[in-house]
This record gives sequence, C-alpha cells and structure tokens, in this order.
Amino acid sequence: MSRLEAKKPSLCKSEPLTSEKVRATLCVLKGILTSSYGPSGRLKQVHNGLGGCVCTTSQSSALLSNLPVTHPILKILTTSTKNHVSCFSDCGLFTAILCCNLIENVQRTGLTPTTVIKLNQHLLRLCTNYLKSESCGCRIPVDFSSPQTLLCLVRSIVTSKPACMLTREETDHISALVLKAFLLTIPENTKDRLILGKSIIVPLKGHRVLDSTVFPGILIEVSEVQLMKILPIKKSNAFKVALFCASLSGDLSDTGEGTMVVSSGVSLENAVLEQLLNLGRQLVSDHVDLVMCQKVLHPSLKQFLSMHQVIAIDRVGVALMEPLSKVTGTQPIGSLGSISPSSYGSVKDLCPAKFGFKHFLHLIPNEATICSLLLCNRNDTAWDELKLTCQTALHVLQLTIKEPCVLLGGGCTETHLAAYIRHKTCNEPESILRDDGCTQTELQLLTEAFCRALESVAGSLEHDGGEVLTDMKYGHCWSSQAESPSVVNWPDWLSRCGCGLCNSQEELHWSFLKATQHPIAPQTCLPHEATGSSNNLTLDCFTAKLSGLQVAVETANLILDLSYVIEDKN
Repeated sequence: MSRLEAKKPSLCKSEPLTSEKVRATLCVLKGILTSSYGPSGRLKQVHNGLGGCVCTTSQSSALLSNLPVTHPILKILTTSTKNHVSCFSDCGLFTAILCCNLIENVQRTGLTPTTVIKLNQHLLRLCTNYLKSESCGCRIPVDFSSPQTLLCLVRSIVTSKPACMLTREETDHISALVLKAFLLTIPENTKDRLILGKSIIVPLKGHRVLDSTVFPGILIEVSEVQLMKILPIKKSNAFKVALFCASLSGDLSDTGEGTMVVSSGVSLENAVLEQLLNLGRQLVSDHVDLVMCQKVLHPSLKQFLSMHQVIAIDRVGVALMEPLSKVTGTQPIGSLGSISPSSYGSVKDLCPAKFGFKHFLHLIPNEATICSLLLCNRNDTAWDELKLTCQTALHVLQLTIKEPCVLLGGGCTETHLAAYIRHKTCNEPESILRDDGCTQTELQLLTEAFCRALESVAGSLEHDGGEVLTDMKYGHCWSSQAESPSVVNWPDWLSRCGCGLCNSQEELHWSFLKATQHPIAPQTCLPHEATGSSNNLTLDCFTAKLSGLQVAVETANLILDLSYVIEDKN
C-alpha cells in the first residue's frame, strides 16, 4: 500500500492588496485590457504552450475566457466581468478597466476600506440616478420610427472590434444587415407582451464580407446530391411539415437502462424497421410533404418517403430545433408511435439556394420571426470574431427595446459623468457628509479618485500617442493627433468629440484630461444639436453600460474590503 501524503495546512495571507506581487499582477491585467479597448485597440493572441487553437481577439468575452488567471483577487475581477458579459454581451472591457482603475486610485488615497466603500456606493448612486434621469446630458432616447440611432449603435459595436478586419464599406454593410436581421425578429402583430424571434447565423467562410445577406426563414445546409434528389420542388399551396427530435435510425441505443426481453425467433432489427415503415406510412397518409429529423433517418425510411414524394432531411442538429419549431409551427415528435395531427406544421414555400460551395434548402415561413444571417468573412479567425460581434450587436438591440435609450460613446459619457460628479460633490456635499459620516477631505479625495477612474477609461481609447482632452462646457472627450504642438489653437486640431455630437467650431475651451480638473456644471447639447450629426454618432448600450458601472464599483468594493485570502493547497 502506497504512503498517503500528509495534508498541507491552508495558506493564509493578510491584506492581499499590500503585496507588490499582487499589485504588479493587477497592473499587468489592466495593461492587457486597456491596450485592447476601443476601435484602435491592439489585438491579442492567446494560446497555450501545448498547442491547440490560437485566439486572436480584442473582445472581453473571448479574451477573459482564454486567459488563465490563478490569483484569487484576479479571479474575482475576471469572474465578475464574465458574468456581466454573459448577461449583457457588451461593455466587458469598460467594466474590467474601471474596476482596475478604482482599486488603483483608491489605494493611493490611504482611506480606510469602510470609508471607501460607503463613499463609492454613494457616488455610484449619484451616477445611476443621473443616468436614469430626464436631465441626463449623455443619454439619447431611441425613436423606433427612425432606424438611424439603432444603426449608429450597431455600427459603434462593429467598429470597436478591430479583429473583424472590416473596411468602412464592409462595416456599413454588416451594420445594416444586423439591424435588418433584428427587425425581422420583431412580430408585426403584438398584444400585451412582445416576444422576439431569433436570428440564426449561418457560416460561409472564405468569401467576401459584402456577400453576406439576410433571409427570412431558415437555411438548412444539405449536400448537392441530396438537393438534386429533392428537386424540382413544385406545389401550389403550403408544405405540411413533421419535425422529429427522436432518432429514426433504427438503432437501440436510446432504449435506456434495464433488461430487454425478446421472444425466440424475433429479429429486433426487422421489428424496429417495420415500426419505422409504419411511421412512414402514417406520414404519407397524412399528406406530409417535408420530414425533418434532429438525428438520423434510416436509409430504408428515407427511400420509402422519397418514393412517395416526401422530402426527408436528417441531422439538422439540436441548435435548429427551436427555430424550426417556431417557423413551421410544429411540435417536435419524440416517439415512433402514432402522431397527433396537432404535431404537424407548415411552411409557405421551399426553395433551393447555393452560396459559394454550399447548398441550402430555404424554408420560407407563412409568418414568423425567425431569420437567417448568412455571414461571410475572409478567414476563420476574422469570421469567428465577426460572429461574436454580430451576436453582441443583436443582443444589445434586444436590450435597447427594453430600455429605449442609448448613451454617448467615444469616452464622452465617462468624462461628462466625471464632470457631473465633481460639480455635485463640490456644490452639494452636505447630504453625502450627513448620510455617510465622512469628512469633507475624505469626500474630496475619493471623489477625485472615482472621477479619475472614469476619465482613465476614456483615455484608454487613445493608443497612438495623441493627447486626450475634455471641454469645459459639455464635459465631452476629445482626442488630438500625436504630433500636435505644445502650444496650439485647438479648434484647428480637433474636429469632433469622441461621440461625434459636438464640433470644435463652437465657443469651447479645453483642458488636458490628465491635468487638474476644476468643477464645472456640464451642459447638455441634446436633443436638437444631435439631429444634425446623428448619422455618425458613436453610441453605447444604456443597459449594458449602466450594469457595467455597477459591477465595476461593487467588485472594486469587494476586493478593497478583503482582509485575508485563505487558499487550500491540497
């Protein structure tokens, strides 16, 4: 008998944030995330030394899921961010960078964790109340009668993902397709409750991005041989459809556990085949035109259905079962017994389609909220990134229906919010000091740390050595070229702010974002100024960014409040 190793005692570390190693690791993570942020963010290649896939990305969802993190503090940060992204799809980098900035800035203040947490929570309430208020100067309501704001929102998401490798023309094309695909998922006739449909992304790699297109209904990939057997498809009225989620292969692998008793001389294979053929006879007698199976159809059943002019398609996969059920109105059939007439559905038409080297059967619905986005890109890496981007954009549009407003992008919401917080705490400190029992010095220190953390996120959008500024009227974020002189007439060097709403020809004054900021009451340039430049606005999802702000502050508070880290080394 081999010896048992003695159990090791748990490792207990006090005040983990005081460790230089932890601070350095947190700084490295922040550097990775910050350098990936925004349209000009630098791409990252993540792979392991043992081989496998190489992930090239700048998106938080792909980056954090492929980035191995071992320290408990970093695990808290990355897990919080991944949970946020799993719920909202967007603003993952914003959340993680802001959390890192808050931890870093608060440590410099020397305030106690209790004081920091109370004041952070109060400043967070100020932010959320302002962003939700009608007087918010960085929030734009969405008018669903005009698609322009939604198109700007989608384009902002697509342009922020440089690993998609898109030109301006391709970006506009994909943005329009994503918006069209989303609009096709909205039912025309709604009662009390709006139930959205689904957009299915169909891959077509190795083709031009401009070949991407959207179809109402579902594209089912089939082989050329299978399609030639089906053609020609001729029928004047709707096609009757049966959809099976059970295997029709005739094998006995799905019988479950237990003992099967078989009488002498009985062939199981023949018995099962006869049952399948009886099923086929019922389908034919019920005048079914199209049979689809999630798994495999027995060759004899396929041949029988084909002889009776019934189209049979198998191996459609579990991912398409729900959309197929919605499009056809069928109830997926899970047994080989008698089929209820209510289980059948129908489609308006069936059409063959060929794109590149792939062949499809196009199911055109009578009236459904399912569409297929045929997505093309030049190579696998760029296609994977583009698919993730389109999924994010579609989810953001769904969130925007629930909260019909958007926030200014390009760093303008962060700098505007920082200006508002400074002005509020400078002019109305009494309510905060009365509620939280803090001194005015503590409030000023933490307000500056909080606002600097927000402004640092905006500054992270600049990756080419340019200067980042903020104007003293609206509190928007501006970026200049790297070669701008030290003494400069800024209107000559600046064109528009980060979100594209303000232009430099107004009577504005600027200050460097890294310089000492004096409290100002930021004005709003909404809504009438927004209409003239609405074609080129950079926008963020309101729901995702508000949640990201809350997650960042609450995660930073949790990490700052850690006194001990206990690790089991066994």
